[in-house]
Amino acid sequence: MTQAHQGRVLVIAGSDSGGGAGIQADIKTITALGGYAATAITAVTVQNTLGVTGVHPIPLEIIAAQARAVLDDIGADALKTGMLGDVAVVETVAAALDHAKGVPAVVDPVMVAKGGASLLEAAAIGAVKSLMIPRAALLTPNAPEAAALTGLTVETTDDLRRAGEALLAMGARAVLMKGGHILSGEGGGERVVDILMTAAGETSFEGERIDTRHTHGTGCTLASACATGLAQGLPLEQAVARAWNYVHEAMLRAPGFGAGHGPLDHGWTLRK
Repeated sequence: MTQAHQGRVLVIAGSDSGGGAGIQADIKTITALGGYAATAITAVTVQNTLGVTGVHPIPLEIIAAQARAVLDDIGADALKTGMLGDVAVVETVAAALDHAKGVPAVVDPVMVAKGGASLLEAAAIGAVKSLMIPRAALLTPNAPEAAALTGLTVETTDDLRRAGEALLAMGARAVLMKGGHILSGEGGGERVVDILMTAAGETSFEGERIDTRHTHGTGCTLASACATGLAQGLPLEQAVARAWNYVHEAMLRAPGFGAGHGPLDHGWTLRK
């Protein structure tokens, strides 16, 4: 990888004032893995490890203008979307993805913050299904998000697979079904099983469940790590494997900040 091609990732997502998730986690992750991060911010949130106490949406024309400014000058080798908020933002971001023709998009269907605050209006779930899923080179839902998008019960590892098949049928080219919420099935709750699914088959990523409250931003971090790998030219399975290992280690090295759901150590690769 030459310095002229570090893996440009345009992230379209919300800001997290606590730095553990959202745009802040995305930038840290992409940088730690050797990529170049650019952003189009969809909302400014007031939050820390204890939860979200305020959300200020960014005007639609500013979201679109941020994305265009980056794409028309710096360019992007991959896109990553996070918090979108409502139907109008979903429509705006879908148009931005179309502006970046041929650039793979990693879509993280963010719905609820770690502390429980809603980050996507219920009315916007249909827009995510019809506009974002068909544009996803990789979709990265957790179990509750997969259930909301498919209408299926997602409580076991087999349920994850069924939901993944449904999401592929809805147009996603690949799905990474995250098993952190699954407490029964192959892992029996003691292990976490994530499943990468494509039309060609599946690959499982499995490890011991880490007993920690420092899990804030794991979804944002994993999706951005995947996007970075794709931007750097890695094959999908290799990009996901590197991302999975990066997040696992970042959780193990969490700095212990905050009284609630604390952040990961995004910069651990820089201090090896």
